[in-house]
Amino acid sequence: MSPAGQLLLPALVLLPLLALLPASWHGGGFDLIGQFLVAAVQPSTDPALIAASLRGIAVTVAVALWSWLFSLLLGVIGGVLSAEVVSRTLWGCSWPALLLRRVLAIPRSLHELLWGLILLQLLGLHPAVAVLAIALPYGALFARVVAEQLDGLPRRNLEALQLTGAPAPAALLMALSPPLWPQLLSYGGYRLECALRSATLLGVFGLGGIGADLRLALQSLQFHEVWTSLWLLAAVMLALELVLARLRQRWQEPNRELLGGFAALLLLLLPASRWLELRWQVLFSPWQWPEVLPLWDPNGWLQDWPQLIGSTLLLTALAALLAVALLPLLLLLLGPGRWPRLLLSACGLLARLLPPPLTALLLLFVLQPGLLPAVLALGIHNAGILGRLGLEGLDALPPQPAQALRLAGGSPRQVLLMAGFNGIGRSYL
Repeated sequence: MSPAGQLLLPALVLLPLLALLPASWHGGGFDLIGQFLVAAVQPSTDPALIAASLRGIAVTVAVALWSWLFSLLLGVIGGVLSAEVVSRTLWGCSWPALLLRRVLAIPRSLHELLWGLILLQLLGLHPAVAVLAIALPYGALFARVVAEQLDGLPRRNLEALQLTGAPAPAALLMALSPPLWPQLLSYGGYRLECALRSATLLGVFGLGGIGADLRLALQSLQFHEVWTSLWLLAAVMLALELVLARLRQRWQEPNRELLGGFAALLLLLLPASRWLELRWQVLFSPWQWPEVLPLWDPNGWLQDWPQLIGSTLLLTALAALLAVALLPLLLLLLGPGRWPRLLLSACGLLARLLPPPLTALLLLFVLQPGLLPAVLALGIHNAGILGRLGLEGLDALPPQPAQALRLAGGSPRQVLLMAGFNGIGRSYL
């Protein structure tokens, strides 16, 4: 099957979802959905609300910056130590790297929300909880990416340096760091955007920031206040995307502008620390361990775990397929013109802005509680993320294949299928 066919195949997930829709639909809050959409063009302009929203956004950005920095440090150190090429070069065996990879799979397997709940029990309500809750799983994930990139690099230069008698650490640094540099910067910039979304999500569950403001406003049906916060958050996200896009054009080599951009981000950590009132000594104070761990509670073990795990896997699979399917399907239906692209970009921004719990809350205005609202909320949010990456991939394709198809008389949709989807299919999937 061609890459374009593989790209469109996940759209079949819409068939079971549409089959579930009639039984789940109640439509009782359809008027509320209309009010929510109308409020988008009528946000509240109350100065006190705007000031409160800006304070919430400042907290969210501060959490995102600190957690991003720690995840980069953890990821680079863990990734280098868990790379087989590094382990073989330094110690002549690969088992230390493989062992560390297994250890790093533990923090990576827990969502940042679960880390937040665990650390909240141990440390209490403190800004460091939100920072560490994001940094730990993100750092473990970044370490896996770094290790895989290092192990996938050509080793001819490393072997040549070793033959000249260069020390192992110096040979590794000189041979592997230049090709690794642009990949690290690209992925590191993407993780900063993810950290901002995760900081918003943690705020929804009580760890402060703009997420808490969004949850309270949405629960009280103050849609005009919701959109005030959303538009301000959108401005921050767009500014971040523009800065990262600018840096992305220049990070093939560490020039002054690139290093200056990252230095500016690091300088923001100082006011961010003061704004959050971070006190890292809380990590070394006595932790609040629960008196009785619930591990041996028989009621916990007697739950229907196969059914719970199966439902979670089904939810994950359906949401992932929906997220992958939406951009190619909508592009094909709406056409590849400029205005459809702008519409999809705007919808994708809104999908990325709203954390999945708030999207699910909106969907519950018209759907019964169950699997379908959860699938739609997760799928729509991740479709916004994948959609932006997909559109960037289409823009980065060489223009020659598309021009040749147009000259041969191909329609815009045929050009999109054959030149666009075939070009990005494998990387997108």
